Amino acid sequence: MSEHTDKGTATGAAAAGAAVGAAVDVEAVPAARARQLWHLLEPLHALLYYAPEVFEESAALGYDPSDRWPSYFPLRAAPLGAAGPERVTSAFYSFAPHMVTEHIESAWQVATPQQVLDARLRGIDRAYRAILGDRVDRPELAEAAALARRAAEAAGTAGRPLAAANAALPWPEAPHLQLWHAATILREHRGDGHLAALLLADLDPVESLVSFAAMGAASVERFESRGWRPEQWSAAAARLAGRGLLAPDGTATEAGLALRRRVEEDTDRLAAAPWQSLGGTGVDRLTELLGDYWVAVLSTGLLPSESTLGIGKV
Repeated sequence: MSEHTDKGTATGAAAAGAAVGAAVDVEAVPAARARQLWHLLEPLHALLYYAPEVFEESAALGYDPSDRWPSYFPLRAAPLGAAGPERVTSAFYSFAPHMVTEHIESAWQVATPQQVLDARLRGIDRAYRAILGDRVDRPELAEAAALARRAAEAAGTAGRPLAAANAALPWPEAPHLQLWHAATILREHRGDGHLAALLLADLDPVESLVSFAAMGAASVERFESRGWRPEQWSAAAARLAGRGLLAPDGTATEAGLALRRRVEEDTDRLAAAPWQSLGGTGVDRLTELLGDYWVAVLSTGLLPSESTLGIGKV
């Protein structure tokens, strides 16, 4: 067990979470708020893949630090255990299988999943301290962590492999690490639900990216980072055009836009349940508290201005 973790005992921020839980109202939280909370929490999680402190910890294990992908795959997949390419490709969905195989086949020869899990907590601890300074010790952060943890612990994980794997890990003891861990569970919970929405829309992995690029969520060049070859991208575009979802110039038709809107709305609906545990007052308070940390993370310039997740575009 890492020195950063406990076993979920009611100490520190966990005790604060119990106090928060006793005070929240039971007002229903609209599904649309789930997207707003995701926009606020995603940067707090995503530092895992961009912070130099995490790269240093990964490099110390033996992963190539010259590019983010050699560490990205084990950092994200480690909660699943020593999963092979097939399982990781399934869970990650939108990455080309050959890209997953390239990085995962050797990942667990470099370090064990537990070593990666310990390294990612050390890296996030260092990154948060570097970015937030003495704010990591302030009561406002502990309050935000308690609220986020309450939502994360209310997140159902049936049919959600990445959310379940992260939820099964011990909770870190420090409030700032609890905030990061909660953000991670909640973003993977949303992500798992998003894959269900894509399947319901009959969008396969590469079609999900082509259709998202077609509505302007990000540039085609940004989506090419997921490893699909030009001929695979073109074939997917042809399939979507045959369904009336893409225009000849590659942009989304009205039907294509409507389908993607439905995917995002279904994703919001499937992501909404954890936030009901906070009630409207709790969600409002967490939104207020997260603003300062969201700004601090974005102000570092570490995160890309354009994301394949479509944040700020959907």
